[in-house]
Amino acid sequence: MAVSAHTDQRLSLEYGAEDATSGLRRHVGPIGLLFAGVGSIIGSGWLFGAFNATHIAGPVAIFAWVLGSIMIMLIGLVYAELGAMFPVSGGVVRFPHYSFGSFASFTMGWVTWLAAAVVAPIEVEGAIQYASSYEPSLFTKSGVLSWPEGYIAAAGGMFLFSLINLVGIRWFARLNNVVVWWKLAIILITIFAFLFTTFHASNFSKYGFAPSGMQGMFHAIVVAGIVFSFLGFRQGVELGGESDNPRRNIPLAVIGSILITAVIYVLLQIAYIAAVRPSDLAKSHGWATLAFTNDAGPLAAIASLIGLAWLSTILLIDAVVSPADTGLIYTTVTARLSYAMGRNDNAPRALAATSRRGVPWLSVFLAFIVGLIIFLPFPSWSKLVGFVTSATVLSFGSGSLVLMAMRRQLPNQERPFRLPGGHIIPFLAFYAANLMIYWAGWDVDWKLFATVGIGLVLLGIQLAYRPELRRVMQFQHGWWILLWYAGLTVISWQGVYSSDDTAQGQQNNIPFGWAFLVVLALTAIIYVLALRSRLAPAQVRAQIAGTPTDEPAALAESPTAVPYPSETERSRGGRHVRTAKADGGDGRSAEHDDR
Repeated sequence: MAVSAHTDQRLSLEYGAEDATSGLRRHVGPIGLLFAGVGSIIGSGWLFGAFNATHIAGPVAIFAWVLGSIMIMLIGLVYAELGAMFPVSGGVVRFPHYSFGSFASFTMGWVTWLAAAVVAPIEVEGAIQYASSYEPSLFTKSGVLSWPEGYIAAAGGMFLFSLINLVGIRWFARLNNVVVWWKLAIILITIFAFLFTTFHASNFSKYGFAPSGMQGMFHAIVVAGIVFSFLGFRQGVELGGESDNPRRNIPLAVIGSILITAVIYVLLQIAYIAAVRPSDLAKSHGWATLAFTNDAGPLAAIASLIGLAWLSTILLIDAVVSPADTGLIYTTVTARLSYAMGRNDNAPRALAATSRRGVPWLSVFLAFIVGLIIFLPFPSWSKLVGFVTSATVLSFGSGSLVLMAMRRQLPNQERPFRLPGGHIIPFLAFYAANLMIYWAGWDVDWKLFATVGIGLVLLGIQLAYRPELRRVMQFQHGWWILLWYAGLTVISWQGVYSSDDTAQGQQNNIPFGWAFLVVLALTAIIYVLALRSRLAPAQVRAQIAGTPTDEPAALAESPTAVPYPSETERSRGGRHVRTAKADGGDGRSAEHDDR
């Protein structure tokens, strides 16, 4: 029976699951998926975040970590519902495609892919920066990769990530589980060693608890690496199509990884503040100018200063292991994002080719090449972190809009995990994403949106050479993205923030407090426009049915499944679709279900 546009059908989880044509294999269990998130979160961010946050905000940085984790949790909750509904690899790219069509999918996919592609190089640079403590030739005195030693080491790191990915997802998961146990152990040892070795309570107040005020606290959330330190939660979504039980594992991985690391990061920030010697603070006249020997590796330096030489040595080792593990994960995710774009026809379909091991090998190779290129204009961790943070948060912003659109488009779709509260959490998540982009500062944001512009130019070139794609771009359903990006650009330009609190071209016309209201107004306008521009339910069903996916076997197991047509069936123009009548389905329109 064909799917009717006017019938409320109950669609099983497998409506959005993956098909056997993809070649991807489902070898990741609940612990593997949770550890992929935790392992990706605990990368280079924790090695630099505590130092950078107090440098910007002072001891109030503790609450910056708390607020940052809450904002990321709001976004994570949105993706927990979406990821369980549609357990597909590269989900952050595919979700906008389902609800808003090809133009939205390309635009968000371009931003998401760039953000992910740059993370692996950042983690390599973070590892090399710490490694320069015992091999100074890897970094120059100005804090960038040296030539040729540093660049050779960086290229070697990217090659290793790619090689491990080519072995296959099963081996990646096994290796990552071991490394994550190591990372958790080291960060917990560091916390308790600092707390029980020395605790200078006066550090929390002597130079002011919030010397830069609330403006400094909010600024630190983005530019100190706090948000960056949580971005790995997305792996529960991106690798969902390779999980053996997505409906259980995806919410567990997304929510669990954020909660676990939030507690750890807050404890680490407290331990760091208490461990700094009062004499060093006095010499530096407070947190903003705090400096000490070997502050390229601040945690290792603190350990040495308080007499924990053994911990300093372990931290220097872990400073290579932790970023390397996160870089490995992001090489995997970057490959699967370009794989997803290839499957969506938003990129060359060759990127969706998989090896006999079920690995998108050409996408892995592309991630390796892009990583090598990134090292040239951005040869240090600090030069990239703000850009990656803003780009990633921007790509997350659309999740809230997709979720609420889907509740109208497919109200009876099975939702193994459903957010309560209607619009509240999705709207707050979208607002949080827009605030974080604003706090990054104008000098970061203009580069981000210029990069978006490059992507749109590439799209225009593609449409010029392939005019048949113009008919399927569905611009009328994704036009609001351009208004959203333009609004954020203007607000950032007229605001007060730059990445280093110096004059970087921002106009300072929107005072600190008023910016919350201005960003709120933009959030509300785009939220309403996006929902009104969504695809119709029948279009969504056709969009999903026409998109290749990665599920190998589960479709035949569910009596209520509405499986995807195979690629052979699509090429023949066939529509082999099974449906199950909804509980209480009576042909009513699904357009007004906002629950």
